[in-house]
Amino acid sequence: MNVEFELNEVTKKLPKHLHKFVVKQPYEEYTAQNQAVWRYVMRMNVDYLSKVAHESYVEGLKKTGISINNIPRMEGMNRILQDIGWAAVSVDGFIPPNAFMEFQAYNVLVIASDMRTINHIEYTPAPDIIHEAAGHAPIIANPEYAEYLRRFGEIGSKAISSSKDYEMYEAIRLLSILKENPNSTEKEIEEAQQKVEYIQNNMGELSEMAQIRNLHWWTVEYGLIGGLEEPKIYGAGLLSSIGESKWCMQDEVKKLPYTIDAATMSFDITKPQPQLFVTPDFAHLSSVLEEFANTMAVRKGGLEGVEKLIDSQSIGTIELSSGIEISGVFANVITDEENNPIYVQTTGGTALSYRGKELIGHGVKYHAEGFGSPIGKLKNIAMPIEKMSPYDLDHFGIYEGKRMELDFEGGVKVDGEIITGTRNIKGEVMIISFKNCYVTQYDKILFQPEWGVYDMAVGAEIISAYAGAADNASFADMGKVSETKTYKIQYSDKDKKLYQLYADVRKMREENTADDRTVSEVFDSVVRDFPNDWLLTLELYELCIGKDFTVQPYIEKHLEHLKSNKSYITLLKNGLALLPQVQKM
Repeated sequence: MNVEFELNEVTKKLPKHLHKFVVKQPYEEYTAQNQAVWRYVMRMNVDYLSKVAHESYVEGLKKTGISINNIPRMEGMNRILQDIGWAAVSVDGFIPPNAFMEFQAYNVLVIASDMRTINHIEYTPAPDIIHEAAGHAPIIANPEYAEYLRRFGEIGSKAISSSKDYEMYEAIRLLSILKENPNSTEKEIEEAQQKVEYIQNNMGELSEMAQIRNLHWWTVEYGLIGGLEEPKIYGAGLLSSIGESKWCMQDEVKKLPYTIDAATMSFDITKPQPQLFVTPDFAHLSSVLEEFANTMAVRKGGLEGVEKLIDSQSIGTIELSSGIEISGVFANVITDEENNPIYVQTTGGTALSYRGKELIGHGVKYHAEGFGSPIGKLKNIAMPIEKMSPYDLDHFGIYEGKRMELDFEGGVKVDGEIITGTRNIKGEVMIISFKNCYVTQYDKILFQPEWGVYDMAVGAEIISAYAGAADNASFADMGKVSETKTYKIQYSDKDKKLYQLYADVRKMREENTADDRTVSEVFDSVVRDFPNDWLLTLELYELCIGKDFTVQPYIEKHLEHLKSNKSYITLLKNGLALLPQVQKM
C-alpha cells in the first residue's frame, strides 16, 4: 500500500478512505524567500504572542518541535508529536469539512502544505503551513485542549451536511486559492468572491455541519480565553496571523462570552473578524460542544435525522433500536398520519452493520441497488420485534419456513416466507430475511418477489442518524477530493535570482560567514534589481548588527527610504524592533 505519509502509532489507525486527501509535503519547492517569511512571522509571533497568547503556546512550540528559523518537515514533527499522542499529515489546501473533522478525531492534524507569499505575510485566506503548524500544533500540547480537539473531531465528523455545504466548500476553496496566487487576475478573484457571497446568502437553514463549523471557527480558529477585558489568544487563525493577533486585541473587535449561540454566527474567511468569542477556560469549550451534540441527529435520530440525510445527498447512517446500522445514500422516508417514520429507502450501494462492523453478507455488493425497510411495531402488539425471545416469536408465528404477513403500524405490510433471522450480541433480532416477498403500504408496492431475497431490518425506532458510514471499510471511495487544485506558482528568472539572494543571506547567517564584501555584493544586487524588497533588506541589516560593516549606513538609508511605502512600513518597523541597536536608526 502506497501512502504519502509516515506510518506511526497514530497515523496507522487512519481509515483508508482518508488516505486520498494526504499529499507529500513539497519541501524542496519552498523557496528561500518562503523560509524567510516563515522566520519573520515566527519571530514576530513568539515575541508578541508570549505576552498575549495562552500560556500553553510558547511551551507548546518546544514540545511539538516547531522551529522559529525553518519551515517544519512533517517527518520531524511526527517524531515529536507522537510523544503527546498526535500526528500530522500534509494536505492540499482546504479539504471537505467531514474529512477534516475525521482526521482530528484520530488525533491527526491536517497541515496545508502551501506557504503564504510575502504579499500575504500578515494574513492569508488560504490555509498554509504557518497557520497549521505554528497555529494549531503548539496548543495541542495542552492535554485538556487536545482532548477537546479530538472530541470535536469525533462529534463533528458525524455532523450532517446539506447539499449546499459542499458547494460552499468548493467556492471558498477556489476563492482562497485565487487570492493567494500572485498570478490571479482581479476579475477571477471578484467572480469567485461574488459566488461565495451568493451561496452564503442563499444557504437557507444552517445544517449541522455548517453550525459545527461555526463553533470550530470561533474556538479552534479564532478563540480567545480568559476574561472579556483581557483575554488571551488560543485560536490557530489568530496565533498564525501577525496582523489579526494584534488587531483582535483592539477595542474595535467586539468580545462576546462563548455560548452555543456561536453555532449560528457565520463568518467570512477572507476578512478580519469583527467579533470574537471568549471562553473562561478550556473545560467550558467541552461543555458547549456537548450541549450542541445533544441537538444533533446522531443523538436524537427520528424523522428529522433521516430528512437531514436525504437532504445531504451523501453517504449517511441510521441506527435502529435493535442496534442495526444502515449506511448508504438515503433517498426517501415514508411517514404515517402522525408524521412518524415508518419506512426508509436508500439508493445505490448500501451496507448493514452492527457496532461499527459490517455484517457478513450485507455489504454494498449484495445491497447494490439500494435498501428499504419498515420501522416501528407490529399492529396490536406492544412488544417490539427486536425484544422478542424465541418463545415470543414462536407465539406470534414468526419463525423460519413459515409464510406469514407482518402488519406494521402505519400501514406497511411484509408478506413472505421467512428464511432466517439475525440477532445481535444481546440476543435482539436485527434482520429477518424473506423469500417470495411482497412489501406494500396500502396500494404502493415497496418490494416484490422478482427482486430477490428481502432483508428486513428490525427496529421500533430510529435512535441515531449521522454522516458517513457505520463501518468505513464498507465504502472504499467515501469522500471526494476536490478537482480544484492549488496552483504551483511559476517563477520567472528574475524571481529565481531574488530567491538565490535570499538563500545567500540565509547561508551567511546560519554559517556565520557574513563579511563586509559579501553583504555589500548582495545589497548592491538588491538596490539595483529589487529595490522594494523590504524583507531581504531587513535580513541584510540583521547581518550587519554589531559588525561595523561599512555597508551598514547604506542599508540603513535604504530602510528609511522603504519606510515611505505604507504597505509595509509597519512590517519593517516591527521587524526592526526585534533587532538590537535599532535605536541608531
